[in-house]
Amino acid sequence: MGAKLSKQVQRRKGIADEKKVLGDLISSAGDQYPGCDYRPADRKTWMSGLELTKLKLHQIVWPGTHDSATNKIGIRFVSRPFAQCQSCSIYRQLVTGARLLDIRVQENRLVCHGILTTYSVDVVIDNLKRFLSETESELVILEVRTEFGHEDPPGFDKYLVEKLGDVLIHQDDAVFDKTVAELLPRRVICVWKPRKSPAPKAGEPLWNAGHLKDNWIDTDLPNTKFESNMKHLSEQPPVGKRKYFYRVENTVTPQADNPVVCVRPVTERIHGYARLFISQAFIRGFADRLQVFSTDFIDGDFVDACVGVTHARLEGKA
Repeated sequence: MGAKLSKQVQRRKGIADEKKVLGDLISSAGDQYPGCDYRPADRKTWMSGLELTKLKLHQIVWPGTHDSATNKIGIRFVSRPFAQCQSCSIYRQLVTGARLLDIRVQENRLVCHGILTTYSVDVVIDNLKRFLSETESELVILEVRTEFGHEDPPGFDKYLVEKLGDVLIHQDDAVFDKTVAELLPRRVICVWKPRKSPAPKAGEPLWNAGHLKDNWIDTDLPNTKFESNMKHLSEQPPVGKRKYFYRVENTVTPQADNPVVCVRPVTERIHGYARLFISQAFIRGFADRLQVFSTDFIDGDFVDACVGVTHARLEGKA
């Protein structure tokens, strides 16, 4: 018992020390960067507020949500706090400015996070289509993957194409160098990541896993995650020289051996340092690698932070 208590005391001290490192960094270096003071007139249509005939796909910093469809997962007040990474609907996330969605599915097309399930993926598609119907020039990356430990939903690739066919931007490496205006009226890049089913091929309506990469690590330590994100981002080619999206997630993950296992209080250890991460990417010389930046419990300031870099790139300031 004493050994377990001592271990937990050390864990709490470790977390406090890591939070202090980030706090000291923001105090000494600040969180300013080119475009940090930019605010879109309307987050629902922030892409439309930019010069779409000049804005190339690879220049966009995409605000994303992690485990996007978990707002109603599990049982409220019972299992939900252990798996909920977003508190609002897919539609509301898009209205807030999110432009990449991370959806996990299981065999029966229910959205899931680990062993917990929520509504059908139909709800996600309906929310997305509602948003698209209310806007004209907003592009969205829809990532759908079979959750670890589950089987692929039968015929799921055909389902996605049937539901979204008219708006899908087909898999083509040339897309990265095209402007948003050139891609319209098609507006969705759908990345399908099955576990066993055949992966989408070049020219097909869906994109394969090789076009959306990340280097996720399982930790609840905020500076450990922050520096891991920095390291892996620095190792990527600049956005203009690669033919895939690279994602960094401003999140940390509850650990089973720690008393705090609810998502929100754990991920809030790093949540407030999104602008610091962007500013450090500039200071350390690899902001030209930043492309997809995702978070738990997305808010307007996170969106503004990403849009600001996009605007600065378009203006030739970043």
